[in-house]
Amino acid sequence: MSNAFLSKILSSACIGLLALSATFASTAQVQTTLRVTTIPEEAATEQVRKFTPLATYLEKQLGMKVQFTPVTDYPAAVESLVNKKVDLVWFGGFTFVQASIRSGGKIVPLAQREEDTRFQSVFIAKTDSGIKTLADMKGKQVSFGSQSSTSGHLMPRSFLLQANIEPEKDFKRIAYSGAHDATIASVVSGKVDAAALDITVWKKFVAENKVDTKDVNVFYTTPPYFNYNWSVHADMPADLREKIKAALLALNPANAEQAEILKLNRATRYVPTTPENYKGLESAARSANLL
Repeated sequence: MSNAFLSKILSSACIGLLALSATFASTAQVQTTLRVTTIPEEAATEQVRKFTPLATYLEKQLGMKVQFTPVTDYPAAVESLVNKKVDLVWFGGFTFVQASIRSGGKIVPLAQREEDTRFQSVFIAKTDSGIKTLADMKGKQVSFGSQSSTSGHLMPRSFLLQANIEPEKDFKRIAYSGAHDATIASVVSGKVDAAALDITVWKKFVAENKVDTKDVNVFYTTPPYFNYNWSVHADMPADLREKIKAALLALNPANAEQAEILKLNRATRYVPTTPENYKGLESAARSANLL
Protein backbone atom coordinates (compact mmCIF):
# COMPACT_ATOMS: atom_id res chain seq x y z
CA MET A 1 0.00 0.00 0.00
CA SER A 2 1.50 3.33 -1.03
CA ASN A 3 2.07 6.13 1.43
CA ALA A 4 -0.16 8.40 -0.67
CA PHE A 5 -3.05 5.90 -0.54
CA LEU A 6 -2.59 5.43 3.24
CA SER A 7 -2.61 9.19 3.77
CA LYS A 8 -5.83 9.45 1.77
CA ILE A 9 -7.51 6.78 3.93
CA LEU A 10 -6.35 8.46 7.15
CA SER A 11 -7.51 11.85 5.90
CA SER A 12 -10.97 10.50 5.07
CA ALA A 13 -11.17 8.84 8.48
CA CYS A 14 -10.28 12.10 10.24
CA ILE A 15 -12.91 14.00 8.29
CA GLY A 16 -15.49 11.36 9.22
CA LEU A 17 -14.55 11.53 12.89
CA LEU A 18 -14.77 15.32 12.85
CA ALA A 19 -18.21 15.19 11.24
CA LEU A 20 -19.35 12.62 13.79
CA SER A 21 -17.99 14.72 16.64
CA ALA A 22 -19.82 17.76 15.29
CA THR A 23 -23.04 15.75 15.16
CA PHE A 24 -22.62 14.60 18.76
CA ALA A 25 -21.79 18.16 19.85
CA SER A 26 -24.87 19.48 18.09
CA THR A 27 -27.04 16.84 19.72
CA ALA A 28 -25.53 17.57 23.11
CA GLN A 29 -26.36 21.25 22.70
CA VAL A 30 -30.06 20.70 21.92
CA GLN A 31 -31.90 22.78 24.52
CA THR A 32 -33.89 20.71 27.00
CA THR A 33 -34.77 23.39 29.57
CA LEU A 34 -36.29 26.83 29.05
CA ARG A 35 -35.01 29.17 31.78
CA VAL A 36 -37.49 31.89 32.71
CA THR A 37 -37.43 34.87 35.05
CA THR A 38 -39.25 38.17 35.56
CA ILE A 39 -38.54 41.61 36.95
CA PRO A 40 -39.27 41.43 40.72
CA GLU A 41 -42.21 43.85 40.73
CA GLU A 42 -43.66 41.99 43.71
CA ALA A 43 -42.33 39.66 46.41
CA ALA A 44 -40.59 36.47 45.22
CA THR A 45 -43.36 34.26 46.65
CA GLU A 46 -45.93 36.20 44.62
CA GLN A 47 -43.79 35.90 41.47
CA VAL A 48 -43.65 32.11 41.89
CA ARG A 49 -47.42 31.91 42.52
CA LYS A 50 -48.17 34.00 39.43
CA PHE A 51 -45.83 32.37 36.95
CA THR A 52 -45.67 28.68 37.95
CA PRO A 53 -48.97 27.83 36.16
CA LEU A 54 -47.69 29.62 33.05
CA ALA A 55 -44.45 27.63 33.25
CA THR A 56 -46.47 24.39 33.44
CA TYR A 57 -48.51 25.47 30.41
CA LEU A 58 -45.36 26.29 28.42
CA GLU A 59 -43.89 22.88 29.28
CA LYS A 60 -46.88 21.20 27.64
CA GLN A 61 -46.84 23.49 24.61
CA LEU A 62 -43.08 23.34 24.01
CA GLY A 63 -42.42 19.74 25.04
CA MET A 64 -39.52 20.77 27.26
CA LYS A 65 -38.83 21.52 30.91
CA VAL A 66 -39.50 25.12 31.97
CA GLN A 67 -37.57 26.39 34.98
CA PHE A 68 -38.80 29.59 36.65
CA THR A 69 -36.33 31.36 38.95
CA PRO A 70 -36.98 34.74 40.60
CA VAL A 71 -34.18 37.34 40.59
CA THR A 72 -33.33 39.83 43.32
CA ASP A 73 -33.71 43.12 41.45
CA TYR A 74 -34.54 44.71 38.09
CA PRO A 75 -30.92 45.06 36.86
CA ALA A 76 -30.42 41.32 37.51
CA ALA A 77 -33.29 40.52 35.14
CA VAL A 78 -31.69 42.71 32.45
CA GLU A 79 -28.24 41.19 32.83
CA SER A 80 -29.61 37.64 32.94
CA LEU A 81 -31.05 37.89 29.43
CA VAL A 82 -28.28 40.06 27.97
CA ASN A 83 -25.73 37.44 29.12
CA LYS A 84 -28.01 34.54 28.11
CA LYS A 85 -28.20 33.13 31.64
CA VAL A 86 -31.95 32.83 31.06
CA ASP A 87 -33.98 32.36 27.88
CA LEU A 88 -37.25 34.21 28.49
CA VAL A 89 -37.91 37.28 30.65
CA TRP A 90 -40.98 39.24 31.65
CA PHE A 91 -39.73 42.81 31.32
CA GLY A 92 -41.27 46.16 32.05
CA GLY A 93 -41.05 48.57 29.13
CA PHE A 94 -38.06 50.40 30.66
CA THR A 95 -36.13 47.22 31.51
CA PHE A 96 -36.72 46.06 27.93
CA VAL A 97 -35.20 49.34 26.70
CA GLN A 98 -32.24 48.92 29.05
CA ALA A 99 -31.67 45.32 27.92
CA SER A 100 -31.95 46.29 24.26
CA ILE A 101 -29.33 49.02 24.67
CA ARG A 102 -27.02 46.80 26.78
CA SER A 103 -27.19 44.02 24.16
CA GLY A 104 -26.74 46.23 21.11
CA GLY A 105 -30.31 45.66 19.96
CA LYS A 106 -30.31 41.86 20.40
CA ILE A 107 -33.36 41.58 22.65
CA VAL A 108 -36.57 40.53 20.87
CA PRO A 109 -39.99 41.31 22.40
CA LEU A 110 -42.47 38.54 21.58
CA ALA A 111 -45.77 39.41 23.21
CA GLN A 112 -47.41 41.80 25.62
CA ARG A 113 -50.71 41.76 27.43
CA GLU A 114 -53.52 43.61 25.72
CA GLU A 115 -53.43 45.89 28.79
CA ASP A 116 -49.82 46.83 28.01
CA THR A 117 -50.84 48.68 24.85
CA ARG A 118 -52.47 51.34 27.04
CA PHE A 119 -50.87 50.96 30.46
CA GLN A 120 -51.12 53.53 33.27
CA SER A 121 -49.56 54.39 36.61
CA VAL A 122 -51.37 55.75 39.65
CA PHE A 123 -50.29 58.14 42.40
CA ILE A 124 -51.69 57.32 45.83
CA ALA A 125 -51.82 59.09 49.19
CA LYS A 126 -53.75 58.90 52.44
CA THR A 127 -57.20 60.34 51.93
CA ASP A 128 -56.72 62.78 54.84
CA SER A 129 -53.29 63.96 53.60
CA GLY A 130 -54.59 66.98 51.73
CA ILE A 131 -52.84 65.71 48.58
CA LYS A 132 -55.30 65.97 45.71
CA THR A 133 -53.09 66.95 42.76
CA LEU A 134 -49.52 66.43 41.59
CA ALA A 135 -48.69 69.98 42.69
CA ASP A 136 -49.79 69.11 46.24
CA MET A 137 -46.85 66.67 46.43
CA LYS A 138 -44.35 69.54 46.64
CA GLY A 139 -42.53 69.51 49.96
CA LYS A 140 -43.72 65.96 50.69
CA GLN A 141 -41.99 62.61 51.11
CA VAL A 142 -42.61 60.53 48.00
CA SER A 143 -41.85 56.92 47.06
CA PHE A 144 -41.28 55.34 43.68
CA GLY A 145 -40.80 51.59 43.14
CA SER A 146 -37.56 50.29 41.67
CA GLN A 147 -35.44 52.89 39.90
CA SER A 148 -35.67 50.66 36.80
CA SER A 149 -39.46 50.33 36.97
CA THR A 150 -41.49 51.71 34.07
CA SER A 151 -44.80 52.14 35.89
CA GLY A 152 -43.28 52.73 39.33
CA HIS A 153 -40.64 55.30 38.37
CA LEU A 154 -39.86 56.21 34.75
CA MET A 155 -43.33 57.18 33.55
CA PRO A 156 -44.50 58.77 36.83
CA ARG A 157 -41.31 60.85 36.81
CA SER A 158 -41.86 61.72 33.15
CA PHE A 159 -45.39 62.99 33.83
CA LEU A 160 -44.19 64.93 36.89
CA LEU A 161 -41.57 66.66 34.74
CA GLN A 162 -44.26 67.48 32.17
CA ALA A 163 -46.19 69.13 35.03
CA ASN A 164 -43.09 71.22 35.85
CA ILE A 165 -42.39 69.25 39.03
CA GLU A 166 -38.75 68.21 39.56
CA PRO A 167 -38.65 65.43 42.18
CA GLU A 168 -35.12 66.11 43.45
CA LYS A 169 -35.87 69.81 43.89
CA ASP A 170 -39.56 69.84 44.80
CA PHE A 171 -39.94 66.82 47.10
CA LYS A 172 -38.77 66.76 50.71
CA ARG A 173 -37.49 63.21 50.31
CA ILE A 174 -37.48 60.54 47.59
CA ALA A 175 -37.59 56.85 48.48
CA TYR A 176 -37.35 53.77 46.25
CA SER A 177 -39.30 50.83 47.65
CA GLY A 178 -38.03 48.26 45.14
CA ALA A 179 -41.46 46.74 44.39
CA HIS A 180 -45.06 47.86 43.92
CA ASP A 181 -46.45 46.03 46.97
CA ALA A 182 -43.77 47.66 49.13
CA THR A 183 -44.73 51.04 47.63
CA ILE A 184 -48.31 50.63 48.81
CA ALA A 185 -47.10 49.56 52.25
CA SER A 186 -44.93 52.66 52.54
CA VAL A 187 -47.98 54.92 52.14
CA VAL A 188 -50.24 52.81 54.36
CA SER A 189 -47.62 52.85 57.14
CA GLY A 190 -47.02 56.60 56.82
CA LYS A 191 -43.35 56.25 55.88
CA VAL A 192 -44.07 58.51 52.89
CA ASP A 193 -46.87 60.91 52.03
CA ALA A 194 -47.47 59.81 48.44
CA ALA A 195 -46.25 57.24 45.94
CA ALA A 196 -46.48 56.04 42.35
CA LEU A 197 -47.05 52.49 41.14
CA ASP A 198 -48.44 50.05 38.55
CA ILE A 199 -52.21 50.49 38.18
CA THR A 200 -52.81 46.72 37.85
CA VAL A 201 -51.06 45.98 41.16
CA TRP A 202 -53.12 48.71 42.83
CA LYS A 203 -56.36 47.28 41.41
CA LYS A 204 -55.36 43.79 42.55
CA PHE A 205 -54.71 45.01 46.11
CA VAL A 206 -58.07 46.78 46.17
CA ALA A 207 -59.92 43.74 44.77
CA GLU A 208 -58.28 41.46 47.35
CA ASN A 209 -59.07 43.91 50.20
CA LYS A 210 -55.38 44.30 50.98
CA VAL A 211 -55.75 48.07 51.17
CA ASP A 212 -58.64 50.20 52.48
CA THR A 213 -59.48 52.92 49.95
CA LYS A 214 -61.13 54.92 52.75
CA ASP A 215 -57.62 55.42 54.16
CA VAL A 216 -55.40 55.33 51.03
CA ASN A 217 -56.57 56.00 47.50
CA VAL A 218 -55.62 57.23 44.02
CA PHE A 219 -55.43 60.99 43.47
CA TYR A 220 -53.91 60.96 39.97
CA THR A 221 -53.86 58.47 37.07
CA THR A 222 -51.39 58.99 34.24
CA PRO A 223 -52.13 59.03 30.50
CA PRO A 224 -51.58 55.63 28.80
CA TYR A 225 -48.29 54.25 27.47
CA PHE A 226 -46.82 50.93 26.27
CA ASN A 227 -45.40 48.70 28.97
CA TYR A 228 -44.50 45.08 29.81
CA ASN A 229 -43.52 42.27 27.42
CA TRP A 230 -42.07 38.77 27.22
CA SER A 231 -38.64 38.97 25.57
CA VAL A 232 -35.93 36.57 24.36
CA HIS A 233 -32.39 36.98 23.08
CA ALA A 234 -31.98 37.21 19.30
CA ASP A 235 -29.57 34.24 19.46
CA MET A 236 -32.41 31.90 20.45
CA PRO A 237 -33.23 29.51 17.57
CA ALA A 238 -36.02 31.00 15.46
CA ASP A 239 -38.24 27.91 15.71
CA LEU A 240 -38.18 27.93 19.52
CA ARG A 241 -38.81 31.67 19.57
CA GLU A 242 -41.88 31.24 17.36
CA LYS A 243 -43.19 28.33 19.44
CA ILE A 244 -42.98 30.44 22.62
CA LYS A 245 -44.71 33.36 20.94
CA ALA A 246 -47.45 31.11 19.54
CA ALA A 247 -48.02 29.54 22.96
CA LEU A 248 -48.43 32.94 24.63
CA LEU A 249 -50.77 34.23 21.94
CA ALA A 250 -52.82 31.01 22.13
CA LEU A 251 -53.80 31.49 25.79
CA ASN A 252 -57.57 31.53 25.62
CA PRO A 253 -59.83 33.09 28.29
CA ALA A 254 -62.60 30.70 27.18
CA ASN A 255 -60.50 27.80 28.51
CA ALA A 256 -60.86 27.58 32.32
CA GLU A 257 -57.26 26.52 33.00
CA GLN A 258 -55.82 29.13 30.64
CA ALA A 259 -58.19 31.80 31.98
CA GLU A 260 -56.65 31.25 35.42
CA ILE A 261 -53.15 31.72 33.96
CA LEU A 262 -54.25 34.98 32.34
CA LYS A 263 -55.89 36.13 35.58
CA LEU A 264 -52.70 35.47 37.55
CA ASN A 265 -50.77 37.47 34.95
CA ARG A 266 -53.39 40.25 35.20
CA ALA A 267 -54.09 39.84 31.49
CA THR A 268 -57.18 39.53 29.30
CA ARG A 269 -55.00 38.00 26.57
CA TYR A 270 -51.55 38.31 24.98
CA VAL A 271 -50.98 40.18 21.71
CA PRO A 272 -47.90 40.55 19.46
CA THR A 273 -45.52 43.45 20.09
CA THR A 274 -42.50 45.04 18.39
CA PRO A 275 -39.41 47.03 19.48
CA GLU A 276 -40.97 50.16 17.94
CA ASN A 277 -43.65 50.17 20.64
CA TYR A 278 -41.00 51.08 23.22
CA LYS A 279 -39.33 53.99 21.44
CA GLY A 280 -41.52 56.41 23.37
CA LEU A 281 -40.28 54.95 26.65
CA GLU A 282 -36.69 55.30 25.52
CA SER A 283 -37.32 58.96 24.68
CA ALA A 284 -38.96 59.51 28.07
CA ALA A 285 -35.99 57.88 29.83
CA ARG A 286 -33.52 60.06 27.99
CA SER A 287 -35.54 63.19 28.74
CA ALA A 288 -35.59 62.22 32.43
CA ASN A 289 -31.81 61.56 32.35
CA LEU A 290 -32.35 57.90 33.26
CA LEU A 291 -30.36 56.60 30.28
